[in-house]
Amino acid sequence: MNTFVVLVYIAVYLSMLLGGIPGLRVDRTGAALLGAILLLAGRGISEEQALTAIDVPTLALLFGLMVVSAQFQLGGFYGYVMQRVVMYDMPPTTLLAAVIALTGALSAILTNDVVCLAVAPLLSRLCLNKHLNPVPFLLALACAANIGSAATLIGNPQNILIGESLQLSFNRYLLVATPPCLAGLALVWWIIVKVYRDQWMIEPGEGTTEDDRPFDRWQTLKGAVILFLLIVCFMFAPWPRELLALSAAGVLLLSRTFYSRNVMGLVDWPLLVLFISLFIVNQAFQLAGGMDWLMSHARSAGISLDEPMPLFLGTAVLSNLVSNVPAIMLLLPVVEGDSMGALLALSSTLAGNFIIVGSVANIIVVEAARQVGIKISFRTHAKVGIPVTLTSLLVAGGWLWLVT
Repeated sequence: MNTFVVLVYIAVYLSMLLGGIPGLRVDRTGAALLGAILLLAGRGISEEQALTAIDVPTLALLFGLMVVSAQFQLGGFYGYVMQRVVMYDMPPTTLLAAVIALTGALSAILTNDVVCLAVAPLLSRLCLNKHLNPVPFLLALACAANIGSAATLIGNPQNILIGESLQLSFNRYLLVATPPCLAGLALVWWIIVKVYRDQWMIEPGEGTTEDDRPFDRWQTLKGAVILFLLIVCFMFAPWPRELLALSAAGVLLLSRTFYSRNVMGLVDWPLLVLFISLFIVNQAFQLAGGMDWLMSHARSAGISLDEPMPLFLGTAVLSNLVSNVPAIMLLLPVVEGDSMGALLALSSTLAGNFIIVGSVANIIVVEAARQVGIKISFRTHAKVGIPVTLTSLLVAGGWLWLVT
């Protein structure tokens, strides 16, 4: 094997584990990009091989869906819906169920990170204004966003990658993933109710400002129609999903209301760069024979990633160590078939609720809470996140064992 390539690969994935490069303001995306640059500059991979490694359809699909999600964010849809739900007079446990159901449904079609980014700040303010303890509702938001996003192949970045790489059927995956995800959402409600049964209200304090993005009914309707048609095409049309998503994005960009730069400003460019960089790093490692070496040593140790159970558990553990997108990129070269694709998607996504850094959605919610003076510590999150993860993984594992 090429020692230089192996060292760069180890350094990149170690930075995934640490959240970046210690001592420097370089996050996971920056570390992956530096790794790709080093490999290209050091001839660990050629320019042609690097270009071939980049999965353009996956990037195109992800970009198109980000533009669709931006339409709803700019139209004030998230704020309008959440305000209507939270301000309605209902018991806290019923409101919790409504937040979980709404978050899960939105995350399945608009990606979980975008939903959390748009909803978390507003949900925090609305709970404080209503003298509700915001912590259980914010934990519900993060957990439900992760679980709901696992229900479709467009709910989160790792599912998009899995669906495109393994050419999974949108409808078949939906049928397999929906039951355990619905059960997982119910578990989120039950666990949070048990943990916070006497802690729903807080002392009245100073109110906070409302969301300053007005609700635009026409722009929201426009986005809803495009999204509906897009999902119908995903389910029944024979055309490539990435072309459908790009077409939807193109229609939405033809706007007399929103400047293109405002829409583009809501696209998660660092995530796209992370994908591109890891495509190159993983390809270099694979060409150097590193993946074959890892698989042979795993088999020697009695770990066969060709088997469902070791792959399911390994994916869950690895997703918490290096985050779910890098974990999936590491495992995809050794996975084949529809059933293994569903296993990867469910395990990597549901495992994201275990600790705060297990998913970007968790980090977004915790950071949004911090900005309005709400502290969600690792211990606070773990009291809900750990039981939610273990029970939802158990349900999903049992379901997959029955249907595959």
